[in-house]
Order: sequence, then structure tokens, then C-alpha cells
Amino acid sequence: MADKSFSFSQSTLESLASRVIELAKARGASAAEAEVSEGLGQTVTVRLAEVETIEYNQDKGVGVTVYLGQKKGHASTSDFSEQALADTVQAALDIARYTAEDPCAGLADARLLATQQLDLDLYHPWDVSVEQAISLAERCESAARAVDVRITNSEGASVSSQASHFAYANSHGFIGGFPSSRHSISAAVVAEHNGDMQRDYWYSSARHYEDLEAVEAIGRIAGERSVRRLGGRQLKTGHYPVLFEAPVASSLIGHLIAAISGGSLYRQSSFLLDTLGQQVMASKVSIDEDPFLLRGLGSSPFDNEGVATQARRLVDKGVLQGYVLGSYSARKLGLQTTGNAGGTHNLMVHSTGESFTQLLAKMGSGLLVTELLGHGVNMVTGDYSRGAAGFWVENGVIAYPVEEITIAGNLREMFMQIEAVGNDVLVRGAKQMGSLLIGSMMVAGEE
Repeated sequence: MADKSFSFSQSTLESLASRVIELAKARGASAAEAEVSEGLGQTVTVRLAEVETIEYNQDKGVGVTVYLGQKKGHASTSDFSEQALADTVQAALDIARYTAEDPCAGLADARLLATQQLDLDLYHPWDVSVEQAISLAERCESAARAVDVRITNSEGASVSSQASHFAYANSHGFIGGFPSSRHSISAAVVAEHNGDMQRDYWYSSARHYEDLEAVEAIGRIAGERSVRRLGGRQLKTGHYPVLFEAPVASSLIGHLIAAISGGSLYRQSSFLLDTLGQQVMASKVSIDEDPFLLRGLGSSPFDNEGVATQARRLVDKGVLQGYVLGSYSARKLGLQTTGNAGGTHNLMVHSTGESFTQLLAKMGSGLLVTELLGHGVNMVTGDYSRGAAGFWVENGVIAYPVEEITIAGNLREMFMQIEAVGNDVLVRGAKQMGSLLIGSMMVAGEE
């Protein structure tokens, strides 16, 4: 990175956040909360062995939310001066005066706030120079292009290193924050044969650069994934078992989380309304949430409101054990926050023990989905319809690539038809899971 250190210390951010709270209370706010943050990073992209972009980013900001009773106002600034902080607080107060009262508005309950500042090993700055990043990107792209002579073009390889830190404070007296880092390497290439062109990619991301996959491996996988898609065909329309490869399987868990999140529930816009304690997935499925995973991409000792996070079993043998709530949505539902303001923390879907090869064998003949297209998911009804690409599997063996098809079903039924979750666990973002086999779905292709 151009400047590998933060411009402000953690204590400075905490002092600024505390100052904002003081200003808000002095100007009449009944309650207030503030977050002060700073981030910096570097991204290098190489395409066809030439440097395409070198990007630097460095930003900072203050966000303040004030309450006048049950009225709420929010404002933000990127200026850390005393005058700017005062002006931002005043802007938030002016907004609050013109908003309607909301009985559910307010800070999180003081008794639920985190009392321990845990070190979850989230900050590992990467001392990578531009020249080193270019070299890594070149090696990654070169490995991808060397896979096969049919790889004729490239969308490039990128190496990115990002770091940030923040401080959150509220008028209950809570103050906390920590630094974190996130690094990634990616490659995308194009394969061509007899007029057919296909692209695919691969990437790796981690808190610590030592946890990234090797650059040559990332490139090789991207190249192999592109080449294997050449010669794609359509399938005959029908019902088939469907195996979601690990990189796309996590999207299904994303739909589950969206359906059991507070906003969808209190708006009555979820296909999983009033399902707490009920069977919502096949009995083979158990999902844990672990906010305390060291170096986890979704780890945090507290949520966006300062509420202490908790490790929990979210789904136990298919039975829903809890919702995903922040304070506002919890109050709307007459419940208590689950420490998920801002989202979930490291969801881990337990494997049923099968390897990817064993999942193919278990499926027998059916569709392996490696890419999903479009956004055909109705969260109110659970109806699911998305474009897809992948491979036809015959007798447990990948037979040929498949494209220009649509897979359809209903998420409630799909969740209940989960037959296995592989041990080929892929760690990307805040979800960790392997490939997922569903017993039957409608596949639309050739008539």
C-alpha cells in the first residue's frame, strides 16, 4: 500500500466518537450513537501480462444518530474537525425534529451491550509493495493462461489489500472498536474453441495474507474452470436432482437468512413467517453461528449497536432455533435482539460427511450447478427461478457442460429436500459450507 499505516490511532477514533456523543447530549439529544472509521487499501490488476490498473483508497468518516424521545435523525461527515462534528450533530438533530415518532426507535438495551473487548485476531496488514503485487498478479494470470491453448483472452488477475478500523460509542456509556484487514487474489480468463467462448474465475480472500490460496493455484483453477465449460449444451426439460457446487450453495443459505431476518419478518414479507421452533429444512441440516472464530471474515465481539454477539445453533437438525434481529426489528416483533444488527457472523453449515466425489455418486444422474444467473427469487412466497450453468452428471460421473437452462422450485420445498451437504467446505465471506444436494428440481431447457 502507498501508506501502510492509519492516519489516526484507535484512541483518537474513540475520542472523536465520545466527543460526538457529548455534543449531541449538550444540544438536547435524549440519546445518541456515533461511529468513526478509517480505511485504506491498494488494488493492482494485471491483464494480458500488462498492468491495467493501480488503485489506492483512503477514506474516513463519522456517522451520528440522535434521538429526541422516539424521533430519530442521522447525519454524517468526512471532516474530523470540531466545527464539522458540531455541524453534523446539529444536522442530525434538525432531521430528528421533523421525523415522526416511532415507538420502536432507540438505542439497544444497555444490559445487552458487550462488556469485554475480545481480540479475535482480525488485523493482519500486508506489507506488499506495488511491485510485489504486480508480480503476484502476473504469476496468477500466467498460471491461468498456461492451463490450455484454448484460453485465448483474460479479464485479468487482481491482488487487493485492505485495512480499516473504527470506534462505536453510544450514550449508554458503551465504547468499542478494533482494526481489521481483508486481502484477496482473483483471476478470470476466457476460453474459446470452434466459436464457443466461455469465461470463469476463481478467488481467495482472508484476514491474513498467509491464509490465501497460492497464486498459481488460484490461476490454475480459474483456467481449468473456463476450459471445462466449452461445448455446453442444453438439457431436456424435466425434474432432476440438483447438486449446488460449494461456491453457489451459500446463496441458498443467504435466502434462508433473508427470510428469518427482522426486516422481512415484521414487514410480513417472508416465506418463513412464524416458523421459530419449526422444521424449515431437512433433518440432515444444522447451522451454527460463531462470531468468535479467530481470523473469521464475519467475526466480531459486538454488533453494529454494541450488543454482545453470541455463538448459537441457528438451525438444529432442520428446526429453526432463532431469528436474525437487531434492536429495532426485535421491538417491532415483541422480541429481543439477537446481536445481529448489521448481519450474521460466520455461518457454518455442518457437513453430512460426503466428499464432492461421493456427492456426485449419491446423486447418480442429475445436474451439477456451478453458476447462477439473474435474481428470480420471491422472498414472500419462496418461489425460486434462476438461470444456471454447470454439468450433466451420469452415473456419478461428470459427462458434459450444460448452459442456457433455468432451475426452478420453491425454497421451502427445496430446503426440505436437502439430501446431503459435502465436506468440500469453502470459506468465503461470512458463510462456510460445502456443496449441497437437493433431491429434485424443475430444470427448463429444450422441449
